Amino acid sequence: MEEIEVPTEHLHETIEEKVEEAIKENEKGWSMYVAISTALIAVLAAISALLAGHHSDEAVMEQIKASDQWNYYQAKGIKAELKNLEIGSGKATTADVTKYKSDQADIQKDAKEHEDEAEVHTQKHIKLSEAVTMFQIAIAISAISILTRRKLLWYGSLALAVAGSGFFIAGLLI
Repeated sequence: MEEIEVPTEHLHETIEEKVEEAIKENEKGWSMYVAISTALIAVLAAISALLAGHHSDEAVMEQIKASDQWNYYQAKGIKAELKNLEIGSGKATTADVTKYKSDQADIQKDAKEHEDEAEVHTQKHIKLSEAVTMFQIAIAISAISILTRRKLLWYGSLALAVAGSGFFIAGLLI
Protein backbone atom coordinates (compact mmCIF):
# COMPACT_ATOMS: atom_id res chain seq x y z
CA MET A 1 0.00 0.00 0.00
CA GLU A 2 1.20 3.47 -0.66
CA GLU A 3 2.40 5.78 2.05
CA ILE A 4 0.10 8.60 3.03
CA GLU A 5 1.52 12.02 2.23
CA VAL A 6 0.79 15.07 4.34
CA PRO A 7 0.89 18.13 2.07
CA THR A 8 1.56 20.74 4.73
CA GLU A 9 4.65 22.53 3.42
CA HIS A 10 2.72 24.95 1.21
CA LEU A 11 0.15 25.68 3.88
CA HIS A 12 2.84 26.19 6.48
CA GLU A 13 4.60 28.74 4.23
CA THR A 14 1.34 30.59 3.63
CA ILE A 15 0.63 30.71 7.34
CA GLU A 16 4.13 32.01 8.07
CA GLU A 17 3.68 34.77 5.49
CA LYS A 18 0.37 35.79 7.01
CA VAL A 19 1.84 35.74 10.50
CA GLU A 20 4.58 38.10 9.35
CA GLU A 21 1.96 40.40 7.83
CA ALA A 22 -0.10 40.24 11.01
CA ILE A 23 2.90 41.15 13.13
CA LYS A 24 3.29 44.27 11.03
CA GLU A 25 -0.36 45.06 11.64
CA ASN A 26 -0.18 44.47 15.42
CA GLU A 27 -2.14 41.21 15.23
CA LYS A 28 0.74 39.17 16.51
CA GLY A 29 -1.08 37.47 19.39
CA TRP A 30 -3.89 35.64 17.64
CA SER A 31 -1.88 34.90 14.51
CA MET A 32 0.89 33.42 16.60
CA TYR A 33 -1.59 31.07 18.30
CA VAL A 34 -2.90 29.99 14.92
CA ALA A 35 0.62 29.36 13.64
CA ILE A 36 1.65 27.38 16.71
CA SER A 37 -1.52 25.30 16.77
CA THR A 38 -1.20 24.60 13.05
CA ALA A 39 2.40 23.52 13.47
CA LEU A 40 1.38 21.14 16.26
CA ILE A 41 -1.45 19.74 14.15
CA ALA A 42 1.03 19.22 11.30
CA VAL A 43 3.29 17.25 13.65
CA LEU A 44 0.37 15.04 14.67
CA ALA A 45 -0.55 14.57 11.01
CA ALA A 46 3.00 13.50 10.17
CA ILE A 47 3.16 11.02 13.06
CA SER A 48 -0.26 9.62 12.14
CA ALA A 49 0.76 9.23 8.50
CA LEU A 50 3.96 7.44 9.48
CA LEU A 51 2.12 5.03 11.76
CA ALA A 52 -0.67 4.47 9.23
CA GLY A 53 1.92 3.52 6.62
CA HIS A 54 3.66 1.20 9.07
CA HIS A 55 0.45 -0.64 9.93
CA SER A 56 -0.48 -0.88 6.27
CA ASP A 57 2.86 -2.56 5.54
CA GLU A 58 2.49 -4.87 8.53
CA ALA A 59 -1.00 -5.90 7.41
CA VAL A 60 0.33 -6.83 3.98
CA MET A 61 3.23 -8.81 5.45
CA GLU A 62 0.92 -10.71 7.81
CA GLN A 63 -1.45 -11.50 4.95
CA ILE A 64 1.49 -12.83 2.92
CA LYS A 65 2.49 -15.04 5.84
CA ALA A 66 -1.08 -16.31 6.10
CA SER A 67 -1.12 -17.06 2.39
CA ASP A 68 2.17 -18.97 2.72
CA GLN A 69 0.70 -21.02 5.54
CA TRP A 70 -2.43 -21.83 3.52
CA ASN A 71 -0.22 -22.99 0.63
CA TYR A 72 1.70 -25.19 3.06
CA TYR A 73 -1.61 -26.50 4.41
CA GLN A 74 -2.68 -27.48 0.89
CA ALA A 75 0.66 -29.19 0.24
CA LYS A 76 0.23 -31.29 3.37
CA GLY A 77 -3.30 -32.20 2.25
CA ILE A 78 -2.02 -33.33 -1.13
CA LYS A 79 0.71 -35.40 0.53
CA ALA A 80 -1.87 -36.95 2.85
CA GLU A 81 -4.00 -37.96 -0.14
CA LEU A 82 -0.98 -39.44 -1.91
CA LYS A 83 -0.08 -41.44 1.20
CA ASN A 84 -3.72 -42.53 1.43
CA LEU A 85 -3.48 -43.89 -2.12
CA GLU A 86 -0.22 -45.67 -1.26
CA ILE A 87 -1.81 -47.53 1.67
CA GLY A 88 -3.33 -50.05 -0.72
CA SER A 89 0.06 -50.86 -2.24
CA GLY A 90 1.76 -51.17 1.16
CA LYS A 91 4.10 -48.19 0.63
CA ALA A 92 2.38 -46.14 3.38
CA THR A 93 0.45 -46.61 6.59
CA THR A 94 -2.52 -44.87 8.14
CA ALA A 95 -0.03 -43.34 10.61
CA ASP A 96 1.59 -41.50 7.69
CA VAL A 97 -1.76 -40.05 6.65
CA THR A 98 -2.62 -39.15 10.26
CA LYS A 99 0.71 -37.30 10.64
CA TYR A 100 -0.03 -35.12 7.59
CA LYS A 101 -3.56 -34.39 8.83
CA SER A 102 -2.17 -33.46 12.25
CA ASP A 103 0.35 -31.14 10.62
CA GLN A 104 -2.49 -29.50 8.69
CA ALA A 105 -4.29 -28.60 11.92
CA ASP A 106 -1.20 -26.79 13.27
CA ILE A 107 -0.63 -25.03 9.97
CA GLN A 108 -4.27 -23.94 9.83
CA LYS A 109 -3.96 -22.44 13.31
CA ASP A 110 -0.86 -20.45 12.26
CA ALA A 111 -2.56 -19.22 9.09
CA LYS A 112 -5.59 -17.97 11.03
CA GLU A 113 -3.32 -16.20 13.55
CA HIS A 114 -1.58 -14.35 10.71
CA GLU A 115 -4.96 -13.42 9.21
CA ASP A 116 -6.14 -12.10 12.57
CA GLU A 117 -2.94 -10.09 12.99
CA ALA A 118 -3.34 -8.67 9.48
CA GLU A 119 -6.88 -7.58 10.39
CA VAL A 120 -5.65 -5.80 13.54
CA HIS A 121 -3.03 -3.91 11.54
CA THR A 122 -5.62 -3.03 8.90
CA GLN A 123 -7.97 -1.59 11.55
CA LYS A 124 -5.10 0.46 13.03
CA HIS A 125 -4.23 1.70 9.54
CA ILE A 126 -7.82 2.78 8.94
CA LYS A 127 -8.11 4.71 12.22
CA LEU A 128 -4.74 6.40 11.75
CA SER A 129 -5.65 7.31 8.17
CA GLU A 130 -8.84 8.88 9.47
CA ALA A 131 -6.71 10.86 11.92
CA VAL A 132 -4.48 12.06 9.08
CA THR A 133 -7.53 13.19 7.14
CA MET A 134 -8.94 15.13 10.09
CA PHE A 135 -5.57 16.76 10.77
CA GLN A 136 -5.18 17.76 7.11
CA ILE A 137 -8.61 19.34 7.06
CA ALA A 138 -7.84 21.12 10.33
CA ILE A 139 -4.62 22.52 8.84
CA ALA A 140 -6.44 23.73 5.75
CA ILE A 141 -9.17 25.42 7.77
CA SER A 142 -6.54 26.96 10.02
CA ALA A 143 -4.85 28.40 6.94
CA ILE A 144 -8.18 29.78 5.74
CA SER A 145 -8.80 31.32 9.17
CA ILE A 146 -5.51 33.20 9.08
CA LEU A 147 -6.13 34.33 5.50
CA THR A 148 -9.63 35.58 6.28
CA ARG A 149 -8.80 36.62 9.85
CA ARG A 150 -11.81 34.74 11.21
CA LYS A 151 -11.33 33.24 14.63
CA LEU A 152 -14.42 31.06 14.32
CA LEU A 153 -12.73 29.08 11.54
CA TRP A 154 -9.68 28.60 13.73
CA TYR A 155 -11.88 27.24 16.52
CA GLY A 156 -13.39 24.87 13.97
CA SER A 157 -9.92 23.72 12.97
CA LEU A 158 -9.10 23.08 16.61
CA ALA A 159 -12.28 21.01 16.96
CA LEU A 160 -11.26 18.95 13.92
CA ALA A 161 -7.80 18.50 15.42
CA VAL A 162 -9.41 17.17 18.61
CA ALA A 163 -11.46 14.74 16.50
CA GLY A 164 -8.27 13.73 14.69
CA SER A 165 -6.62 13.15 18.05
CA GLY A 166 -9.49 10.83 18.96
CA PHE A 167 -8.89 8.79 15.82
CA PHE A 168 -5.15 8.83 16.53
CA ILE A 169 -5.64 7.49 20.05
CA ALA A 170 -8.14 4.88 18.79
CA GLY A 171 -5.57 3.78 16.20
CA LEU A 172 -2.97 3.30 18.91
CA LEU A 173 -5.29 1.42 21.26
CA ILE A 174 -6.86 -1.07 18.84
